[in-house]
Amino acid sequence: MTIPDGTFDVPPGKIAAVVTSLEMLAAPVLPPDPVGDWTIRRVAQPGLDWYRDLYTRVGREWLWSQRLRMNDAELAASIRADGVEITTLAHDGGDEALLELDFRRKNECELVLFGVTAKLIGTGAGRLLMNHALRRAWARPLSRLWVHTCSFDHPRALAFYQRAGFRPYRRQVEIAPDPRLDGILPRDVAAHVPLID
Repeated sequence: MTIPDGTFDVPPGKIAAVVTSLEMLAAPVLPPDPVGDWTIRRVAQPGLDWYRDLYTRVGREWLWSQRLRMNDAELAASIRADGVEITTLAHDGGDEALLELDFRRKNECELVLFGVTAKLIGTGAGRLLMNHALRRAWARPLSRLWVHTCSFDHPRALAFYQRAGFRPYRRQVEIAPDPRLDGILPRDVAAHVPLID
């Protein structure tokens, strides 16, 4: 489908983001791990309540909502599938980060979800978690690791992925329901995305 140049109305109740997909075709040279009071922990069979809580705490300001729309069976099938790895970063007795790697495609890995809670942004915890993700992914015989981010994410997200060694290869426009209008997320989150009733 070809979209002509111009400006288009976003339908009522919807939001629109520019999605940038990035890939890495070889293992990068990693910077040293930042020093901090963090522990990385793999979660083999994540509980659904635990996962939804962490997903919400990490992603609410960036309007993460897709997983919150899934029923229990859909979510369990997604996060407990063979080839999917869920990892968190513990700090001060609580889990404060979410990393999801999907190895189900031969010789590929998708970095499905990556983020830390607001209290860890800018502390180096994200760099530690990314180093872990890259080591974990490239420990397998991959030809490609990929991730996507969008214009709703943290303003430094795209540059962070590029510093980690990912290169942009595709740009798309995504239109989705505004999760603040249908009660999936509170109305007062994501002030950087105007709420239009």
